[in-house]
Amino acid sequence: MSAGKRGALIIFEGCDRSGKTTQSRLLVELLKSKDIPVQAMNFPDRSSCIGQMINSYLTNSKDLPDEVIHLLFAANRWEHMNQVKQKLLEGVTLVVDRYSHSGVAYSAAKGLHIDWCYAPERGLIKPDAVFYLRAPANDLASRGKYGEERYERAEFQGRVAQVFDRLCSQEASYWHQFDASQPAEDLHAQIVSITEELLPKVATQPLDKLS
Repeated sequence: MSAGKRGALIIFEGCDRSGKTTQSRLLVELLKSKDIPVQAMNFPDRSSCIGQMINSYLTNSKDLPDEVIHLLFAANRWEHMNQVKQKLLEGVTLVVDRYSHSGVAYSAAKGLHIDWCYAPERGLIKPDAVFYLRAPANDLASRGKYGEERYERAEFQGRVAQVFDRLCSQEASYWHQFDASQPAEDLHAQIVSITEELLPKVATQPLDKLS
């Protein structure tokens, strides 16, 4: 890869069990098969100290005020930003399962003000593309292992989806919405098509920040 060409920051967003993990894995495998430098990431990263606190909360073993858990999620992204920037500038494309928009959507769905939720995300590296996998909450509830973690309740997920819809319309320039209820291979094909156009386009563009 010639000097100065950066990787793309690609984010998968959507409600729980919408297929983000499967689709992000398929995309990483495909890019690897084409010898494109790529790395998978996901937030929250539960391996750090902050991540372990988040994990205790998500698995229902610890209770925290909504504002505190929101700021921990944001801090978890910030603690990885230098690494994210370095990888992108080295030409590695990052495929990330959840990012800032999940933080905003889940906290706003609990009743926190959306502007307050977005504030700690400002200044993080802006994604080149957000792939938003959208499906009715009732469809998602029938998928495997649903309900094991704190936020997996259909009624709550419905509120999360409403915030995601709002973010999608506000950030339409780089968000791509997909019907998550279609067969996985069809969804993958659509995602690959957009990714193949995206990579050469962003390779020479400077990194931007969420504002």
